[in-house]
Order: sequence, then C-alpha cells, then structure tokens
Amino acid sequence: MLAMVLEKGKTLLSERDMPVPVPGRHQVLIRIEACGVCRTDLHIVDGELTESKLPLVPGHEIVGRIVEKGPGADKFTKGTRVGVPWLARTCGQCRYCRKGLENLCDRALFTGYTVDGGYAEYTTAWQDYIYEIPEGYSSPEASPLLCAGLIGYRSYRMAGPGEKIGLYGFGAAAHIICQLAVYDGKKVFAFTRDGDREKQEFARALGAVWASGSGSAPPEPLDAAIIFAPAGHLVPKALSAVDKAGSVICAGIYMSRIPAFSYDLIWWEKEIKSVANLTREDGHSFMKAAAACPIRLHITTYPLKEANRALNDLRNGKIKGAAVLVP
Repeated sequence: MLAMVLEKGKTLLSERDMPVPVPGRHQVLIRIEACGVCRTDLHIVDGELTESKLPLVPGHEIVGRIVEKGPGADKFTKGTRVGVPWLARTCGQCRYCRKGLENLCDRALFTGYTVDGGYAEYTTAWQDYIYEIPEGYSSPEASPLLCAGLIGYRSYRMAGPGEKIGLYGFGAAAHIICQLAVYDGKKVFAFTRDGDREKQEFARALGAVWASGSGSAPPEPLDAAIIFAPAGHLVPKALSAVDKAGSVICAGIYMSRIPAFSYDLIWWEKEIKSVANLTREDGHSFMKAAAACPIRLHITTYPLKEANRALNDLRNGKIKGAAVLVP
C-alpha cells in the first residue's frame, strides 16, 4: 500500500510502499476512504510533540470500510463504514481507567502517534475504539468529526451550560462546534486571527452572532470560552472576556507558553481547564449529536501523495474548515 511516513530527523513526510497491515486479536483491517489533517499531526511533524514512534504513519481522523477481521473481532460486519479516532486503545486497569477516566490512561495508545494512522491506504484498529459513521456524511466530510469534532465536543461539554460561548481560533474544530452550539440555542462569539475577515464572515455564515479578531473584546461578557488555537497568549484575553464563574477551556494537545497575568483576571471564581484526549463515551455521544444536528462540513481535499502540501496549508492558515486526504 501507499503510505506517507514521518522518519527520524525529517520535517517532511516520505512516500513509501508498505505491506498492508494484518489485523491482530480484536482488530479489524480498514480500507481508508478519507483521513482528516489535524493540527496535532502538524505538531508531531514539526517536532512539538516528541513522544511519537518513528517511523510513523500520521493521521487520526480516519474513515473507511472494514475489509478483514482479526481473531475475536465480532462487533462489526465486513463492509461497515467506521471512523478511527485519536484514542486507539486503553489498558482498562490503571487507576484512571478504573475511575472512568480512560482519556487519562497511563498506558494508552494513540492513532497516528504511538501506532500507525491514516495517511495510507489501509490501517488496523481495535474494534472497541471505533465508531459507525452517521448516514448523510460522505467519508471526506465525516473524517474531521473523528478529532476536530470529538475533541471539540468534549471541550464544548466541559464549557458547561452557559448561553454565551466564545471560540478562539476558527478552524476545523470551531466550525463544527459553532454549528452544534447554535443548534443547542447558544450564542456564539468567534475570534479569528486579527484582520482575517474571510474567517469572520465564515463564522457568521455558520451562525455566530459576532466575529472579530482575537485582540478584540466581545460586546458582552461570555459564560465560557474555548481556545482551539495553540496560542498561549490567548489565555489572558479569554479570561478577561468571560464573566464571573466563567470557564476558559484549552482544547489543544499543545500550546505555546502562557504569559504571566494579573490575579484579577482569574478572580471571581473563574477557572482554566485543559482537555486531554477523549473517551469512548464522548465518541458515542458525539456521533448521536452529529446524526441529529445537520453539521455542514467545509473541507478541502488533497490526494494522499500531497500530504505535505496539506500540512503546509494548515500551518499557514490557508484552510477554511478542514483539510482531508483522499487515497
């Protein structure tokens, strides 16, 4: 099969001819139809996340069809269209797994990071960690649901029941969660790169009541803010934008250094939370929500061989919505 591979000491992916993987116990073999390009992939390629296996096939927003089943894999039938997320497997035995916090598992495996992912024509996955894809979404459209949607959804739920929610960084995750929040009757305030009028118009078109640069103050205090951009300097700005008892949710796996800020910004029982990975319950709940809410996925597709171009376009802020690789 064709695969795009990150090798030690390289900052570009290499095109490789690799054997089709063989599914192990409780695993399935999936013929990939689409794989989203996530900012986490960019952090891995750029060396900002340093624990990846090398060589590595990146990619953890995978949609495809089951073509073979390993021993004990009896949950799905061949031909079923499934999605493979970031969380590849957990141990089920550590103190976090026992407390229902499998997203914090001490021995978790992660798709496209510690096990090979979806920048390829085939991949394997454990059957208990994949999801059937709701009807109504093409495979390229559905692929961003597997991380931008799932991590965005966990962040959205952590933000609480407030009516007014701010989204900092209007990329793949925010364009999904904006629609879900509007569907739930919330008021969305979108923050983009300063001067990015195209992204601001995009946010308004998806239902945001207000959109401006991240340096702007919203017209009214927010109940919560979610920071999707990997920019630590946005934390004090978001704290100043939320009301008393408001929450600031840091949704990324990586963020640049947070600058010092005065205590008054977090006074009035405001809080900062981070989001770490996801749980299978997040996945099942979000897929139900995605089936009920008609989310419009805005994607730019690239041939698999052009993965480096897709990553570079994401790096330079050229993507409106999400980038998707199609074998």
